[in-house]
Amino acid sequence: GFIMAVVSNGTTLIDAGAVSAASGSMTHIKTLTASSSATLSFVHGAADVVLDSTYDEYVFKFINIHASAASEFEVGFRDGDSAYDATKTTTAFYAYHMENDSNTTLIINAAEDLAQSTAFQNLTIAGQIGLDNDECASGHMTLYNPSSTTFVKHFMSETNYVSNDGIVIGVNTRISGYCNVTAAIDGVQFKMGSGNIDSGEIKLYGIGG
Repeated sequence: GFIMAVVSNGTTLIDAGAVSAASGSMTHIKTLTASSSATLSFVHGAADVVLDSTYDEYVFKFINIHASAASEFEVGFRDGDSAYDATKTTTAFYAYHMENDSNTTLIINAAEDLAQSTAFQNLTIAGQIGLDNDECASGHMTLYNPSSTTFVKHFMSETNYVSNDGIVIGVNTRISGYCNVTAAIDGVQFKMGSGNIDSGEIKLYGIGG
């Protein structure tokens, strides 16, 4: 039969029936593995980390984040200096369902919003990550065009975790916002509000090119 290539703006999307991964593909950049770690930091130009105009989108994947103490999982952004204190405005909501089926909810959590704040943003917001051996958090966060010196830098996260506050709860949390700076974001740091990241992985990917 006759099979043709499909090309868009110079990029081959389909060739001989096969879909090309060139457009929108995920390129693994760096994996950090926690071991009683106070912080996990991705800094452009350090330890093979790329966080510049090479990619328009950067995705961080959180895999089995286990906390050493009852606390929230947090993120901060660096805008050129040594501190992860880029000014942020954010919004937060979550859904949960209790293991014993006694309650469910979907709610905006204004107490977790930031308004022009340099504080770290909580990515888990409805109770703390459970400390049992089998309890953890997983999810992802996308950071858009961090190297722009024209626009604010948008980010969005989704995290699912087990919160053990007397009754075991499955929680899905959504955070979105922007770093309200025109300076490039050149570093991203994750940590717990108190204690350490006992174990787990955070993987960084670049999207497209």
